[in-house]
Amino acid sequence: MTVTEHTKELYSAMGISPEVYDYGNVIAVQLRERFQQIDDIAEYNQLKVLHAMQKNQVSEACLLGTTGYGYNDLGRDTLEAVYADIFHTEDALVRPQITCGTHALALALMSNLRPGDELFSPVGKPYDTLEEVIGIRPSRGSLAEYGVTYRQTDLLEDGSFDYEGIRKSVNEKTRLVTIQRSKGYQTRPTLSVERIGELIRFIKEIKPDVICMVDNCYGEFVEEREPGDVGADLVVGSLIKNPGGGLAPIGGYIAGKKECVENAAFRLTSPGLGKEVGASLGILKDFYQGLFLAPVVTAGALKGAVFAANLYEKLGYAVVPNGSESRHDIIQAVTFGQPEGVIAFCRGIQAAAPVDSHVTPEPWDMPGYDAKVIMAAGAFVSGSSIELSADGPIKPPYAVYFQGGLTWQHARFGILKSLQSLVDAGLVERNALRCNNM
Repeated sequence: MTVTEHTKELYSAMGISPEVYDYGNVIAVQLRERFQQIDDIAEYNQLKVLHAMQKNQVSEACLLGTTGYGYNDLGRDTLEAVYADIFHTEDALVRPQITCGTHALALALMSNLRPGDELFSPVGKPYDTLEEVIGIRPSRGSLAEYGVTYRQTDLLEDGSFDYEGIRKSVNEKTRLVTIQRSKGYQTRPTLSVERIGELIRFIKEIKPDVICMVDNCYGEFVEEREPGDVGADLVVGSLIKNPGGGLAPIGGYIAGKKECVENAAFRLTSPGLGKEVGASLGILKDFYQGLFLAPVVTAGALKGAVFAANLYEKLGYAVVPNGSESRHDIIQAVTFGQPEGVIAFCRGIQAAAPVDSHVTPEPWDMPGYDAKVIMAAGAFVSGSSIELSADGPIKPPYAVYFQGGLTWQHARFGILKSLQSLVDAGLVERNALRCNNM
């Protein structure tokens, strides 16, 4: 038997029917040229990361870490210089004390806004967990409780910016503009770095001193450029997404203008202490090595997203982005129009995991969300979205959001397993797979 025949046999042993395998294989072959383009970007970003590490003289001593106060932590300070170089910003804060992406965003907002200021989103509603941070949904310690107001301008129906609405919304109280790159639990287009730059330039023409912050979660290393290259004052993300490369067990980053980053550091630790304290606790090797691997890991996840889009689009499902659109993050949305589709998809992803594959995910009332949410993530790092995962709110339009896969091969298996789950649940007809292979 050939390697291909052995591989197909193993897919069968792991629950993938011949119809699902053959259907997926036809699509994968058609995507080879597209995948080469993704690999080209990964090569550029790999060199960019390596260049920043060499420039800042990362040494073995940088991998050791500190305890206690963390004074004079060489590895921590060098890592922050590496991040600043990669994102082309003046400074960066990269810490295990930042617990997640929402925490990083809340930290950036709360440290750079003062009572009487207004926060403005020109791209519509933010991600669900930020609603309580802002105070859109009342919560203890929200920005609203500290006298910070909020305003938003929705995107137009075609996903373009409402420039006239934005011009009317920016006012003398507008202190910080938050731009969410990825779609969150919406089916709007993800913003490219180019579009983010256009939006920042427009806003700065109206009010030059406003702080423009980009929520960069899921977007790192997908393109050659990052938001810092197009004028963002703050770029914020999570280390258990793209930049952690699957190895970072916790953490977040805030890169940007020196004053803005220092404000965040004073809020994270204490006024008067700022970046000078914060022990790295032996975690730095994972941060450095994860960052080094991040461009290639992100490329694998991106291939999985493109594969998922083409696979489900050909079956007639609405997908965002579609199978041929340019990519600006690793998330793939698939709309099923019924809760059973979301649940079956997530159960397939869970069954494909290296950890807890035997567990059956169920929708539940997660903190920070306004509806039941189902999450599939059998990951080495709990909640790591760069690993194979999928989630979605159980509410109309009943869309699922797929992301991750530390390798393209695992992402491919996960997507096939999700389709197999839908077939087994009677939500996709086997004949539809055969017809699409003809």
